[in-house]
Amino acid sequence: MTEVDALVVGGGPAGLMAADVLSSAGHSVIVADAKPSLGRKFLMAGKSGLNLTKVEDPETFLNAYEDAADWLRPALESFGPEDVQDWARSLGISLFTGSTGRVFPQEMKASPLLRAWLARLERQGVSFRTRHYWTGWRTRGCAVFETPDGERTIRYKIMILALGGASWRRLGSDGAWLDILEAEGVRCAPFAPSNAALRVDWSAHMQRHFGSPLKNICFQSGGKISRGEAILSERGIEGGGIYTLSKPIREGEALKIDLLPDLSMGDLAARLAKAQPKESLTNRLRKRANLSPVRIAVLQEFARPLPSEPDPLAQAIKNVAVSHRGLAPLDEAISTAGGVCQSALDSGFMLTSLPDVFCAGEMLDWDAPTGGYLLTVCFATGRAAGEAARDRLRKNQSTTHNPEK
Repeated sequence: MTEVDALVVGGGPAGLMAADVLSSAGHSVIVADAKPSLGRKFLMAGKSGLNLTKVEDPETFLNAYEDAADWLRPALESFGPEDVQDWARSLGISLFTGSTGRVFPQEMKASPLLRAWLARLERQGVSFRTRHYWTGWRTRGCAVFETPDGERTIRYKIMILALGGASWRRLGSDGAWLDILEAEGVRCAPFAPSNAALRVDWSAHMQRHFGSPLKNICFQSGGKISRGEAILSERGIEGGGIYTLSKPIREGEALKIDLLPDLSMGDLAARLAKAQPKESLTNRLRKRANLSPVRIAVLQEFARPLPSEPDPLAQAIKNVAVSHRGLAPLDEAISTAGGVCQSALDSGFMLTSLPDVFCAGEMLDWDAPTGGYLLTVCFATGRAAGEAARDRLRKNQSTTHNPEK
């Protein structure tokens, strides 16, 4: 049986950050992960450009987490966007900030950062155990793993769970841990897709538009507004513009699109009224409203039959009601809502029903948009859990050495 001060289960950003904190404090640390290599979802996130964090007003940043903002505030104030950037630079990673405030590595990849990070952790004495699938506890303080060589156990003083949510199962986040924790009396919320594509049963005429971007539009659902772009795909609508509205869509709120958000209803109607008597409807939309072919296709898909009068037509263009079949399945979502509830944890992310066991990252019940928010809170909660675990180790050791305390 292996023994260690701190056992971190999950080799993603939250788990590695907790391991960084604990190992830099001189504690022996093992990071165990079910997959053959660490950080698989992190690497996948970086394939299209690793968005580490976002630079904006602190309150605006916090408000992106909506209902969980107050809960996550201490962790994010302790390790927010500026701290994430300083940390990345400490690993030798050069960064740049885009026009929207999003922060990326100059190389736009996750692999150089992950390699540098793992190398630092190794220098700090962290041991890695891959192909170790956590199945629960033999006894308190003794974790059990399935491995290619059979069952293995690791005895620990402190345990940090950073097992992710329940999306992208093939990358390691299967959500099976929820049943394990609930059996131990830990309150958890059911998983639900977040930052997910929208499923749409398109009519045949939309096929030629698959792969086309929807730009300069505005999505609206449940009082939330998103000016992000999206892509039409065979299965529906994908991209940051729709991902941001996952929560209200998931909760059954209607989805509408304003195809000309920078033009008022009155101005649009006035432009449409200038059409020539024999001008076709398509030409009116193209010439008078300046709608692109893909926006015209979306309008016709969801709003037919279109009115001919300027005012009703302007209303239709700026309030396209989208018919859909809901969000993509859980495993296809970028992230998941649900997981360990705030009420199950103390202020340091330790489980109140399982002393010496901490949770961090996406396995916590919070819901955030993409664009740097997801990774930042994984880093922040991983660091907060690591610091609280470090302090508890010190307290436990002090109590052991001085029983009267």
